[in-house]
Amino acid sequence: MRHLKKTAKLGRTSEHRNAMLANLVCSLIIHKRVTTTLARAKAARSVAEKMVTLGKSGTQHDRRLAVARLHQEDAAKILFKEIAPVFKDRKGGYTRIVKMNQRIGDAAQKAILEWVDYAPAVPEAPAEAPSGQ
Repeated sequence: MRHLKKTAKLGRTSEHRNAMLANLVCSLIIHKRVTTTLARAKAARSVAEKMVTLGKSGTQHDRRLAVARLHQEDAAKILFKEIAPVFKDRKGGYTRIVKMNQRIGDAAQKAILEWVDYAPAVPEAPAEAPSGQ
């Protein structure tokens, strides 16, 4: 029985799972939103929120811990310079999970993992050219 075992295994070994979650969180940091399965989004949410907590203090030790967990220095830089300052007054709950429809092939529940303050950029309408006629 799996009593008091809260880590979602996701059908992977621990090394593969940690690498997958690190890549998912790096994609979230770089692109501000990620579409994945619901189980992966729930597992990545805790990693992302812990990374923001590290980013809020911003010490050299926390930067090294973040790079060690994420394995991507550019994502860690974005985390410390852009994302963490936005959440400096917030106590927690930095991400949201929005459920989507099921995937066609295997009927897995899809979800969007995004930052709470993220607003999708609305593309500007192109300026209308004055018509000469």
